[in-house]
Amino acid sequence: MLFVSALLWTVGAAAQAVGIFKAFDRQAPARNASPLPAPAVRAAKPDQAPAIEVASPQLFDYHTNVNSDVFGANLFTGAFARQGATQFNADYLITVGDQVHVRLWGAFEYEEVLTVDPKGNIFIPHAGPVRVMGVRNEALERLVSSAITGVFKSNVFSYAALAAAQPVRVFVGGFVNRPGLYSGTSMDSLLHYMDQAGGIDTERGSFLDVQVKRGSEIRATVNLYDFLLKGTMPLIQLADGDVIFVGPRGNTIKVGGLAENTNRFEYKGVPLTVTEVADLAKPQAAATHVRVVRNTGIVKNIEYYALSEGADVILSNGDELEFTADKKPGTITVRVEGEHESAKEYVLPYGSRLGAVLQKIEYSERSDTDSIQLFRASVRDRQKESLDVSLRSLEAAALTARSSTNDEADLRREEAALLLQWVERAKAIEPSGQVVIARTEARDDLLLENGDIIRVPAKDGLVLINGEVLFPNAVGYEDDLSLNDYIERAGGYTQNAQTARVVLAHRDGSFEEVNGAQSRNIFKRAVMPVDVRMGDQILVLPKIDVKSRQIIKDWSQIIFQLAVTAGVVLGI
Repeated sequence: MLFVSALLWTVGAAAQAVGIFKAFDRQAPARNASPLPAPAVRAAKPDQAPAIEVASPQLFDYHTNVNSDVFGANLFTGAFARQGATQFNADYLITVGDQVHVRLWGAFEYEEVLTVDPKGNIFIPHAGPVRVMGVRNEALERLVSSAITGVFKSNVFSYAALAAAQPVRVFVGGFVNRPGLYSGTSMDSLLHYMDQAGGIDTERGSFLDVQVKRGSEIRATVNLYDFLLKGTMPLIQLADGDVIFVGPRGNTIKVGGLAENTNRFEYKGVPLTVTEVADLAKPQAAATHVRVVRNTGIVKNIEYYALSEGADVILSNGDELEFTADKKPGTITVRVEGEHESAKEYVLPYGSRLGAVLQKIEYSERSDTDSIQLFRASVRDRQKESLDVSLRSLEAAALTARSSTNDEADLRREEAALLLQWVERAKAIEPSGQVVIARTEARDDLLLENGDIIRVPAKDGLVLINGEVLFPNAVGYEDDLSLNDYIERAGGYTQNAQTARVVLAHRDGSFEEVNGAQSRNIFKRAVMPVDVRMGDQILVLPKIDVKSRQIIKDWSQIIFQLAVTAGVVLGI
């Protein structure tokens, strides 16, 4: 018996769950389907299963509206559908079902909220029925006061105000997401009812042709673009059984590029010009031209116009516009940093050359004029791109290395993990973007770019030693010290140093690499044939201990690339 009861309970629970999921599925939208939101779970008693609340079907419409490129679709996201305090306007006409708050004081005390009866009257004791139907809201108090004054000649004062509008049900039809009958009050705006219906169908409905009908009479036609662009919305007093009807969508034009409103716009009647579309799209200040893609007919054509010509360019249904900035360079700015006595920034005509700036710089006695530096953003970007390509190649080589035994496979795995960690560190390093100019004969004829930085180094009398030395440091410059002497003053090489590769980076951006023959001289403590200058940086590269020759080659290349372009030795 116990087994049968348990079986029946299980079957019942399963049937209930199936019913819930079927109800959930029925509320999914028929089009523009998107993943369902997680169902809300209500708190339940300990002996009850948690109850599942199915999300409102309009939520799917609101999600679609938010992500739509149609201008005005984001009007309908549920904000107007929420119930709130009704704001009454002075032009509102009192109608059957409205509630009027009436208060009398003085010789006669009375206070009540009266409902306008089917004949359009409210009944006030001693004054009798007072007809208020059709009276404007701002005239209501004067009308009631006049009725009271006709009965009580003195010492009775009155106050009257509209307390609540009539509850109504309004049909919403046409090209909306969920046509139906929706509840509200006679003072709620048509946006309230349209929002309850999920908003306008963005693929078929019109934002320019929204009609309010009472029977066969069209009481108002609303253009929602007026609300979106000008903030004007007619206050339409709705009655029970009124119909809000959304007409079919008109012609459309899609806008992109440098504009505040990059949307799909609708128009009806006379075709629009580029200037008229610009009034809707609000091009940014940087926009100077517009690209027009003609989609009408069997041939797709592209046209290009200045915005000043927009009034003469007629658009057709389906055309696409992209606002662009087509500016000719006029002037550039160049900063001068470092040790000098002149201005920090210069504005020059486009096409100016380096010599034009160098002639304006006033050097000080501490300026190192032989090591003028030039840093350029475009060079930095190219250096970064080249480094990223090398790092991706190194990653691929590490991840695709083959192994012949299990032990070798384990070794490869450990090497790959170490290498990938190093690659992530290397990706964060930014190259300097320095251009080598000091040794260029035609240095003064070098064209400048906007944003260039010219740096005048100071004669600080230091040599920097970095990388695989025991004590990376700055050492005072001495004429009779060799490269080996500077390395010794930094504590000498570490065990991880690759003594066959030492980079000597000069301030002007040039560099020298000590080859294997010179590195042997290091062990003999002989003076190397390398000219160390004031302000140079000595970079001792690390050695690589991996089994794959390809990885050794790629890794060595990247380490050298980092040392030259960024002045960084990234240890392993």
